[in-house]
Amino acid sequence: MRTLLIVDDERNIRVGLKAMIEREMPGMYHIALAADGRQAIESYGQEPADIVITDIRMPVMDGIALIEQLAGMPNGPALLILSGFDDFQYAKAAIKHKVKEYMLKPIVRDDLFAALGRIESELVLREAIQYKIKATDKYRRGMQVNTLQHIWARPGIGTEEVQSLCLEAGLLSFEPAYYIGLLDSAGNQRNLVKGNEYLTGYEQQGSFLSLEDKDGRLVVLTSEQEILLGLADYLGADSGGTGTFTTGISSKGESIGQLQLKYEEARQALKYRILISRSESALIHYGQITLRDRNYRVSEDTIRKLANVLGTDRDKEMKAYLMELFAAKALCEADIGYFEAVSQALNEKVFDQVFHTYGEASVEIIKMYKLAGSLYNFSHIQDYIHCVQDLLFALNDYIRHLKSVHVDQKDMGKAVEYIQANYSKDLSMTMVSNHVSLNYSYFSQAFKDFVGTSFVQYLKNLRIEKAKELLETTELKVLEIGDRVGFENTKHFNRVFKEMQGVTPLEYRQNRIDRPRGTLNG
Repeated sequence: MRTLLIVDDERNIRVGLKAMIEREMPGMYHIALAADGRQAIESYGQEPADIVITDIRMPVMDGIALIEQLAGMPNGPALLILSGFDDFQYAKAAIKHKVKEYMLKPIVRDDLFAALGRIESELVLREAIQYKIKATDKYRRGMQVNTLQHIWARPGIGTEEVQSLCLEAGLLSFEPAYYIGLLDSAGNQRNLVKGNEYLTGYEQQGSFLSLEDKDGRLVVLTSEQEILLGLADYLGADSGGTGTFTTGISSKGESIGQLQLKYEEARQALKYRILISRSESALIHYGQITLRDRNYRVSEDTIRKLANVLGTDRDKEMKAYLMELFAAKALCEADIGYFEAVSQALNEKVFDQVFHTYGEASVEIIKMYKLAGSLYNFSHIQDYIHCVQDLLFALNDYIRHLKSVHVDQKDMGKAVEYIQANYSKDLSMTMVSNHVSLNYSYFSQAFKDFVGTSFVQYLKNLRIEKAKELLETTELKVLEIGDRVGFENTKHFNRVFKEMQGVTPLEYRQNRIDRPRGTLNG
């Protein structure tokens, strides 16, 4: 259904025309009414009309002023003048503003419907042409977007090949001056939506192309830098100063063959978002970052010292070495490449070495390790530094624990050797713990964790096993055997032996003597 606006200062004419059209063409038009040009402009602003039928002589704003305004609008309405005056000046104005029909009052029904029929045919034709233009333009822009994605996905592509691809895709129109903006919304999808919403207002100008790159960032190629500046202002106002987005802008490109270079410039500029203050502008020009010092080098000595103090009690030194790498002067002056190199050195020469030497750590440490793997997992460099510091402290405790366990195992091994060499003597846990220089209570638990049973039970098991060997392989008396394996008297030996084996020592020996040949030991 089309919208038709009737503008006339005489109410009877407005209402009469509306009724006439609705009777002749039911359901074809939604008809609005206005008493003068100003009311018509207000009505059109609220609901644009496809066709406007207007009188000329009206108060407040006449028909000529009205058609001047409407004719200047993009995709304006079809205009039809209905006047009681056959005046050459009016006809001249109508021709100037491309009025479709100029009809005189009183209106003839057939003439009005014939005029509306001709206008309808023109509107249908215009819509078909616009559809084809839009389809062609959509195809063209799609091809251009695909070309840009192809170029930017190939870092080593040459200037001549870029020039050739852009010529084929119709991108030379951006010469001799263009810019590339790269919007990172810090994972906030709303900013991408709002960014595209803002750019929609410039579609008629055709002075930009936008797309999302492989990392989900909005890329804008434009011949008007003001579009990028306006986009930043629009998003900044919309976010309420929360700093949830950053835009990197390349320097001016003059040849379309520089597209790859300019994209890299915007990408490099965007990296500096982690170095700017959260309260600073979220717009970074490539020209700003070229002022950063590229002569900063990672201190291999500091990295080595940091790795060496892990697993010690020197937490303050470890924090000091980390702060050396991220000194305030470097944060203010150094090129982003320095911080990328520091991150790489920490990953390869500190964190990776810990896991290579000591094996996998806890789930929480692994999470921190993965997060600290890249500077760009963080919105600000200080957040990265805090994460690295927490990871270093966690790894420090992890290594100290492993070293402690290793020392315990070594001490417990010595304790077992001492027990096996002295089980026949009057041996106590106090004597063994003193031998390995460990606290009595600590030794008791550590020994149990190491061998799986208590000291007393371990000693009993060992003495009974040795007694069984002597009962089977010698003719020593039970009294002598009990003494040899460390029992204070025969009664005690007999009782413990029977508790653990179910028979007395004599019965055990007799069972071994009486067992028929070929019977398995059990």
